[in-house]
Amino acid sequence: MVLLLIFVLYTIITSPARSAELVQLGFEGISNAAKAIGTFMTGLVK
Repeated sequence: MVLLLIFVLYTIITSPARSAELVQLGFEGISNAAKAIGTFMTGLVK
């Protein structure tokens, strides 16, 4: 766990622009997954 934290901090410090892009992609993926689940649940209710 500590090694993962060190790696993440190193990546953010050495390449902040790329890190921001990856975080944005992650949040977009989570958002798309939530929308898909919502659409699926709506389809089940109808």
